[in-house]
Amino acid sequence: MMHSQLKQFNIGRRQLISGAAGGLASIALASLMTEASEASEASESNRPKIDPANPYLPRSPHFAAKAKNVIVVFCSGALSHVDTFDYKPELIRLDGQPLPGNEKLVSFQGPNGNLTKPLWQFRPRGQSGKMVSDLVPHIGDLSDDICYFHSLTNKSNTHGPAENVMNTGFAFDGFPSMGAWINFGLGSENQNLPAFVAIEDPRGMPQSGPNNWASGFLPAAFQGTPLSTTKPIRFLDRPASISAKTDRSSRELLRFLEQSHQNRFPGDQQLAARIASYELAARMQLHVPDVVDLSTEPEHIRKLYGADSANKDKAAFANNCILARRLVENGVRFVQIFNGAYASGGRINWDGHSKLKEQYDVHGEILDQPVAGLLRDLKQRGLLDSTLLVFATEFGRMPMFQAGTLGRDHNPLGFTCWMAGAGVKRGHSYGATDEFGFRATENVTTIHDFHATILHLLGFDHKRLTHYHNGIQRRLTDVHGRVIHDVLA
Repeated sequence: MMHSQLKQFNIGRRQLISGAAGGLASIALASLMTEASEASEASESNRPKIDPANPYLPRSPHFAAKAKNVIVVFCSGALSHVDTFDYKPELIRLDGQPLPGNEKLVSFQGPNGNLTKPLWQFRPRGQSGKMVSDLVPHIGDLSDDICYFHSLTNKSNTHGPAENVMNTGFAFDGFPSMGAWINFGLGSENQNLPAFVAIEDPRGMPQSGPNNWASGFLPAAFQGTPLSTTKPIRFLDRPASISAKTDRSSRELLRFLEQSHQNRFPGDQQLAARIASYELAARMQLHVPDVVDLSTEPEHIRKLYGADSANKDKAAFANNCILARRLVENGVRFVQIFNGAYASGGRINWDGHSKLKEQYDVHGEILDQPVAGLLRDLKQRGLLDSTLLVFATEFGRMPMFQAGTLGRDHNPLGFTCWMAGAGVKRGHSYGATDEFGFRATENVTTIHDFHATILHLLGFDHKRLTHYHNGIQRRLTDVHGRVIHDVLA
């Protein structure tokens, strides 16, 4: 275009160059949007088909599942594997000597001292003769029903990020929890209760708090609902000043207005999801009180769990374990039970840095019988055939005491978790740490492997359960993970 022609359109050379640059940027943006659209469409074959008006409808997994429900018991603070489930005769034999090859090891909180043998006696348990310590004798006695993972590792040695990794697959905040992914993939078995419930420790929250049951970038409908026998669902009950008749009339008016708006904007998925959540909340008002009312439980069941204990913390945790069983019986897909909390009043969790023996004697009494009672109860009711019980913590602890203390430092290099129930081998141990319990050496297992195995038991290929977010097909296992077939029954 000649200069005289530019003047005719009142366009200068600089404006022409600027306009051309903007045009090129628009072309690039259009190309990127096309690629993103194609990637999103490609992910649709993996993404569950979800009706926004009813996100809780049950959905089919990728293949036949061994488990349909999951209960996770999470020990916040990092339970010491060398004092519970990981028996090491060499640690006992070399008690008081330096860790060979790591005589001056500096870990999370500083220098370590010499090797320190387990603070509780290990004994053979069950017909399998599995060596488990006297800190958790009730759980140990059920070792014939348990599949132990002795070679787990975590990518973080700090509680909050490590909790995130164990419960979301990522160290950073903002990612969907395991329960949210399972809720997203399978939907709900019932339409009157949440599909995913997080039962907090009666004494407080885990360090990473609601991150452990958040939905992240998945739709909010799939987040966990905090609920326990001591902490009812907030804002669920109508205020005492409002009568049942007024409450019902208000809901009917709200439903009429929402339906009118939905008829005008039938493609508004956020509105549809909001209406579905309100309707679920209304149904929960009717059904939650019955589920959390433990007064109908017979005395022999309360004794089985230890809910009759004079120790109020043990009784409260036992009631939470009973509640978990009742939730599964009533069709709740995924239940998380937390043991150990971060709150004022001293260390009320498993973070045993300074006075481990004194601390664990308290927490072991609270944890052991209720968890064993839950496993026994699930088994005697036939629920263990379809329920996967997972026992987890964020990492382990060192086989030596910290220098100048009576406690053990953080150890993400090797620790123990376990599973029992649907689809896993009974009386089985997988992987191993070295002769001192310091580092995983045999069948080293990542948390992504652990998650991939849980998803497999629920009928999912962990690589195909994805959600497209910010240009990436996200999944619980990131870009890692393998199913541990050796533990499958």
